[in-house]
Amino acid sequence: MIRPSQKTKTESRTQAQRERILTAAQACFVQKGFHAASMATIAETAGMSPGLIYRYFENKNAIILAIIEQQLEVVRHKIRQLRASSDLAEGIMEHFDEHDTGSSNSMSSALFLEMSAEATRDPQIAAALQRFDDTVRNELVEWLGRSEQRGGHGLPAGVARERVLMLLCLLEGLKVRRAREPGLDRKLLRRSLDFVIEALFPPLR
Repeated sequence: MIRPSQKTKTESRTQAQRERILTAAQACFVQKGFHAASMATIAETAGMSPGLIYRYFENKNAIILAIIEQQLEVVRHKIRQLRASSDLAEGIMEHFDEHDTGSSNSMSSALFLEMSAEATRDPQIAAALQRFDDTVRNELVEWLGRSEQRGGHGLPAGVARERVLMLLCLLEGLKVRRAREPGLDRKLLRRSLDFVIEALFPPLR
């Protein structure tokens, strides 16, 4: 019989191994692209045998889908941080600056572009990214629809959806800009963000 403490240790080890594989996979996908990064390459980067990696993920698509799920939790956490921030533009600045840290707590610009391109070729990944987008969009709409007393912006549902669409386009555009222009003048970016945020959310500015 497996004791609870043994089960907890096993689950912790499994989670640690999965995280190790996902971190290695992200590095491989950025360096080589989805198609050139093989399971063997990911295993080598993770410092484990190819056979062992299949104990945790049945194929490369399963790894990609796990990364999407992992990033969804990261983004939901960042939404909560933005909700608590009194300076939305500053929060977006931090979002811009943290992308290429190599951490599982942020999706690099290169990985975002790889994932977006793969979604145009793979229906399973496209569906996963659509679920990701729907979840993020709905949470942002819910936040913007809250009263100002509850930490929101008091926007009607239809208006909130319009603003969220533009906010997501802004955030995703910044990911692309981060890849193409990592040395972008931060003062210029901040002034530009102040202008856009004021246009999107005039009641609170």
